[in-house]
Amino acid sequence: MLLHQRQVEQYHRDGFLVMESLLDQREVERLRESFARDCEVPGPHLVVEDDSAEVRAVYASHHRQPEFAGLVRDARVLGPVQQLLTDDVYVYQFKINAKPAFGGERWAWHQDYLAWRIADGLPAPRQVNIGVFLDDVTEFNGPVIFVPGSHRGGLVRESRKADAKSEQHLDPDDISLTPRQLAEHVDRHGMTSPKGPAGSVVFFSPEIVHGSAPNMSPFARRLLIATYNDVTNLPEAPGGQRPEYVVCRDTEPLRPLSAPFLDTLRTVTA
Repeated sequence: MLLHQRQVEQYHRDGFLVMESLLDQREVERLRESFARDCEVPGPHLVVEDDSAEVRAVYASHHRQPEFAGLVRDARVLGPVQQLLTDDVYVYQFKINAKPAFGGERWAWHQDYLAWRIADGLPAPRQVNIGVFLDDVTEFNGPVIFVPGSHRGGLVRESRKADAKSEQHLDPDDISLTPRQLAEHVDRHGMTSPKGPAGSVVFFSPEIVHGSAPNMSPFARRLLIATYNDVTNLPEAPGGQRPEYVVCRDTEPLRPLSAPFLDTLRTVTA
């Protein structure tokens, strides 16, 4: 699957591109089942909300669940990533952010690349993120909000806060923009919030300013985020890399599957 030139231009202009209903309902249901299964696997890859046992994020599900391992190689996803970045990419980080109904917390305004540069010594913002909607995303359930075009100005801040919550997980609060910085960027670029049915996919820049509000609605909002990195742009952290569930070690270039990921799974298990 290839993007049209106007889609490529839109991504580079705005810092993101939405592909509505890229995955079908059957595929979405299997991914939801895989996510529920993975939430039952204990370990440090599970991050819970501060005030409850509700899952806030799960890392590296593609290491444990074959559906996610297939998804990151699916040509509908990997093909556009290669077109936007380079042919030789690998999964640098994989996580699923879960905003449960009636209480999923906010994510502060931030730029992803700053976290990776600080924590992992990632040399350059040579990444493409994909966000897969595992639920319908509406204005009510805490959608991601982008500041379009903000990626073109590079990093807004250069360091993390002195009172960072964790060395392993750089919470967006640790690298968040100040109110003045955000106001200036919004005044210049505006804000927009991609929405759509489950199975939609948004491709977005590692430098675009984004955040999200709490989920006060009765509707869950689970968002799968896989970050692809150029294989020539490996981390150079002087103190050693973070755990493998946070920063993937397998840097072998990925190649697209010959069929949709569920069809490939059926072939393997037949």
